[in-house]
Amino acid sequence: MASRSARARWRMPEVETLREPPVLRREWRLLAAGVGAFLLVFALPVGWARFDGAIHEALALTRWYAQEHFLLCLVPAFLIAGAIAVFISQAAVMKYLGPAAPKPAAYGMGAISGSILAVCSCTILPLFGSIWRRGAGLGPAIAFLYSGPAINVLAVVLTANVLGAELGLARAVGAIGFSVLIGFTMHLIYRKEELARARGPLLIPADDNSRPLWQTTSYFAALIAVLVFANWGQPQATEGPWFAIWNAKWLLTSLFGAVLGMMMVRWFGIRWWKMALVATAVALSWIVMRAWVLPAYGALLPGAENGLPWHAMLPFTVAVVGLVIVSSAGDAPAENREWIEQSWGFAKQITPLLLVGVLVAGFLLGRPGEEGLVPAHWIAGLVGGNSLSANLFASVAGALMYFATLTEIPILQGLIGNGMGKGPALALLLAGPAISLPNMLVIRAILGTQKTLVFIGLVVTMSTVCGFIYGSLF
Repeated sequence: MASRSARARWRMPEVETLREPPVLRREWRLLAAGVGAFLLVFALPVGWARFDGAIHEALALTRWYAQEHFLLCLVPAFLIAGAIAVFISQAAVMKYLGPAAPKPAAYGMGAISGSILAVCSCTILPLFGSIWRRGAGLGPAIAFLYSGPAINVLAVVLTANVLGAELGLARAVGAIGFSVLIGFTMHLIYRKEELARARGPLLIPADDNSRPLWQTTSYFAALIAVLVFANWGQPQATEGPWFAIWNAKWLLTSLFGAVLGMMMVRWFGIRWWKMALVATAVALSWIVMRAWVLPAYGALLPGAENGLPWHAMLPFTVAVVGLVIVSSAGDAPAENREWIEQSWGFAKQITPLLLVGVLVAGFLLGRPGEEGLVPAHWIAGLVGGNSLSANLFASVAGALMYFATLTEIPILQGLIGNGMGKGPALALLLAGPAISLPNMLVIRAILGTQKTLVFIGLVVTMSTVCGFIYGSLF
């Protein structure tokens, strides 16, 4: 017996060895990945002008995105997304945007509510993620996702003024139709899943109706107004209503910020003296910037060469930080703390993916007016005429590029001057502002790979077909 047990003990390592292949396969994969990374670094074409320029463009685009869009676009969007998750009941979202909601009202609300925001393809993402998590149906949520960056009244007007009235009209009609058509097509493709969601139990806490609907609506209107006016783009004309709004954008942003502060005191339980301290800090930061920092050191500030509005950005930052502190620290009400926690959750999920996407987009395609790894003349040469391939390439290139609000118009103006056809121009206008490479990465994290690929495929296909038809007619 002793000898058999001894032999068994000696055989144990052999048994363990038989169980090691999965571990060995993992180690081989790690080794292969390490070797691949080493070879990639070993063969980096450092010194090649095109590669070095692409690295510069990737970093420059990321810096530009951080300076121009993160604070003024994404931070308010995160706060609105967190507010949707806390202050709008799941029952309300399910009633008006859910899988079982009446289709005309649901798709109309999804398209209209997205278009009111007039934001870029990245800023819409926290809001889309919030309504999706609250129970919105896939179709209305996709209509909201597409319409936000695509249906922009100012962009449509500028398109008509700069690129021609027929192209501006085609962009408006195409974008409105696409938001509903793409959303409804997504619903049809995943109708079984949507039916299962509609039939599932709605497990939500009872609504105590502690705050009237008009107060919640006013609160969201103030938040959205801050987002919209802080990001109001400068029109080309130096007169008219659009220019007047742009000229007063920071005054309007401040007014709606003050209204929001009063709402937080009156309706959300924030102590008045805390909000008064925040308002005092904001006013002092504006005075310090205007009276001392900008006159003495304005030219040394990051982004000063591009006209970055530091006189407004520092007070805006102080206001956001103050709002977060008074809403989450000390004796702040529980729902306010939950608001900040939800907003932080969206920021943690979305920000890293956006930055990676912006880096890759800058590396491959560069900034507006600059070249990345892909030469600009390649793109210009492939979008001439009105062939299906030209429209398809314009749609794909537009879908990968990142367009800030209104930047697509001067880019297209240059491409059209270099021979781009009208059809591919419309295809790029319909695909480009609505989606981008950074946008795709975040959508995948929210919806999954399959739904994201279907959505991208629908946008590219419909933009290609619409551009081809338009180019054939005009």
